Amino acid sequence: MGVVWQARDELLDRVVAVKLLTTDRRSPDAVAQMLREGRVAGRLRHPHAISVYEVVEHDDKPCLVLEYLPSRSVAALIAERGALPPGVVAAVGRQVAAALAAAHAEGIVHRDVSTFNVLLAEDGIAKITDFGIARAVGEGTVTDARLIVGTPAFLAPEVAAGEAATFASDVFSLGATLYAALEGTPPFGVDDNPYALLQRVVRGEFEPPRSGGPLGEVLLRLLHRDAAQRPTMAEAHKLLAAVAEGLPLPAAPPRSGTRMLRVRRPLPRRGIAMVAGAAVLVAAGVVIGTVVQGDRPSSSAQTGSSTATTTVTTACDARYEVTNSWPGGYQVEVTVRNTSASGLTGWTITWQQAAGHTIGNLWNGTLTQNATAVTVTNAGHNAVLAAGATTSFGFVAGGPEPARPAVTCSTAN
Repeated sequence: MGVVWQARDELLDRVVAVKLLTTDRRSPDAVAQMLREGRVAGRLRHPHAISVYEVVEHDDKPCLVLEYLPSRSVAALIAERGALPPGVVAAVGRQVAAALAAAHAEGIVHRDVSTFNVLLAEDGIAKITDFGIARAVGEGTVTDARLIVGTPAFLAPEVAAGEAATFASDVFSLGATLYAALEGTPPFGVDDNPYALLQRVVRGEFEPPRSGGPLGEVLLRLLHRDAAQRPTMAEAHKLLAAVAEGLPLPAAPPRSGTRMLRVRRPLPRRGIAMVAGAAVLVAAGVVIGTVVQGDRPSSSAQTGSSTATTTVTTACDARYEVTNSWPGGYQVEVTVRNTSASGLTGWTITWQQAAGHTIGNLWNGTLTQNATAVTVTNAGHNAVLAAGATTSFGFVAGGPEPARPAVTCSTAN
């Protein structure tokens, strides 16, 4: 997109970065449009975004005068060190999400969130940069409608398919960026052939992060193939902040336009990992688990008598959803929710295994299975659920067709 030089602002006596935005379209209209997009980015002032100080022209080409930050890109750190520690990734994500949430509040879509555009200083400060191709909602764009803008490995599936970039696609790209930092490679890999890479992105098929736990769960929410099911950038910031601080993840709010099944208590819709396409999403279906209550009656019998009794009740329910499928296999996410008015510690999900189906990789839980029954208990990090809180686990299974069994949730207390 351009070449960057370190320079000195002689008027204000400060070090700056100067980026020459190159374009093959040298017409005055094209240059004017690129200048306008640079000015859109200049509207944003945030401690975790590289500031755009000024937009000027040099040799009939637009230049951006930017804040200079002694730092390295996350891409360079990955190339040198490999995957980054989860704590570092969560801290970086928290900062970048805050900046992007501020941009979205200003109506600015970044359109190119990637490891190349996230800078990390030695003191741990992270900043998002390269708003040069950012677009404000309602503004025109210099990009030909036939072209795809952004770094292919970090594009949202809908953008790779040719749709316009939106706030939701920025959320996906942030998820892909953090996935690459955590795993050492983007979710869809890399390929010298950008068209082959784009095809993989459009299909939305990737392996869940091997590094599970709360951060992996958040990344799966951000990387949901259905843009409507992703959190907003402000919600993503809250999720990443919770991970960085070691706090329970906030429950995902219901998404508008999502068809909910009737259950005894409202179950909030939450982001799932990904879906292979609209047809799979329609066919996936949702199975709501049976609620099992661990009642502990007092010495008074529970009858029709008006005598008051004290009963300690814990309850949970579970939702089983096929989130991706392919010939001979499929992926599932199970969402567990504490439906009681008090906290619970420990949960167990059970179901009958369909004939010819096997479960391979499972994350965020402990698997026990035999020929007919499957039992998943909580992992250490997600055993405790506050009232109304949710957690999830997922797995990859093999079988002729995706199984959708009835699941049962029980609690340990």
